[in-house]
Amino acid sequence: MNTIECPKCHEVFQIDEAGYAAIVKQIRDKEFSQDVKNIEKQFQAEKESAVQVTKLESEKKLNDELNKKDKEIAELKNKIDSFGKDKEIELAKLLNEKNEKISEMTNAISKLNGEKELQEKEYELKEQALKEQYEDKLRFKDEEIARYKDFKARLNNKMLGESLEQHCEIEFNKLRPTGFKDAYFEKDNDIKPGTKGDYIFRDYADGQEFISIMFEMKNEADETSTKHKNEDFLQKLDKDRKDKKCEYAVLVSMLEPDNEFYNNGIVDMSHRYEKMYVIRPQFFIPMITLLRNAALNSLEYQKQLAVVRAQNIDVSNFENAVNDFKEMFSRHCELASKKFQTAIEEIDKTIDHLEKTKKALLSWGDHLRLANNKTEDLSIKRLTRNNPTMQAKFEELKKE
Repeated sequence: MNTIECPKCHEVFQIDEAGYAAIVKQIRDKEFSQDVKNIEKQFQAEKESAVQVTKLESEKKLNDELNKKDKEIAELKNKIDSFGKDKEIELAKLLNEKNEKISEMTNAISKLNGEKELQEKEYELKEQALKEQYEDKLRFKDEEIARYKDFKARLNNKMLGESLEQHCEIEFNKLRPTGFKDAYFEKDNDIKPGTKGDYIFRDYADGQEFISIMFEMKNEADETSTKHKNEDFLQKLDKDRKDKKCEYAVLVSMLEPDNEFYNNGIVDMSHRYEKMYVIRPQFFIPMITLLRNAALNSLEYQKQLAVVRAQNIDVSNFENAVNDFKEMFSRHCELASKKFQTAIEEIDKTIDHLEKTKKALLSWGDHLRLANNKTEDLSIKRLTRNNPTMQAKFEELKKE
């Protein structure tokens, strides 16, 4: 039992634990409600102050922007005025330049009329000189053809062929000491496969063969009854090239002398037989030089390709390392993205939880107000209603 003294009448009476706790709760709830109201008033005052400050800052910022725009408009107006003046000056300058160009073109036209007559005279002189030069060349060709026919008339078929071979061998030996020091050029005397060519050319670099050519030389007299064609020897030449393991096959031919197809220069026959050419004797050395230089370039490219392949191995290793880094980086980025998404979801859950807490606090205020109303209506009669024990105690207190 607890003893309570009335502050007005100083009457002392006793009350049980439940009643004492209810009275204490009433006093405590009333003080808490007063604190809540004070906090709400303070929050409202701070809110109004913050709104006023934000409003003043917005107005100041808006005024600054308006002043800035006014300055820009004034600058643009000044630029437009200066631009118009510059355009007028530029237009006058262009008109003067155009008038000067017109006068220059007029002078040039008059000058060209005089040069045209001079060029016509020069053209006539050049035409006359070319005509005389062509007639001299034509006369020289006729004399050369006459000598060639006389030479062929004195030789039989075997001698014709041997003279062509000797011509090619002599031409090659002239350049062997300077241009073909490491080259092999000899007659093909190996008849084991069944047939043989005329000459085989092989060249070497650093002890390694980089080109080989099978040569066949063909010629015949004008009086021969059955005329041969170049195509009659292509199949045999291709077989000899393969049997002797040569890379190229070249037919040096004097056959079909009137055929312009073969007289124009080096004829590529690779559409019928792989790496095969038909040439006239005057292209014998140029043909060797072309194929040899191409093979040398190819050899150089092969060396460079080997270096590049070695470099590509390093590049591929580097690319693999880069790809591994990319994969690891991508995987970590994906994990980070998932963690970030999880954090966002947790934040959303926390926000929802805070919203629910806010609603609970607001509803708690309503319940507190109702509880306060009920405590204000609390009296001794209501506390002792339906409680005979308390009624008896209060009756005893009154009697005492």
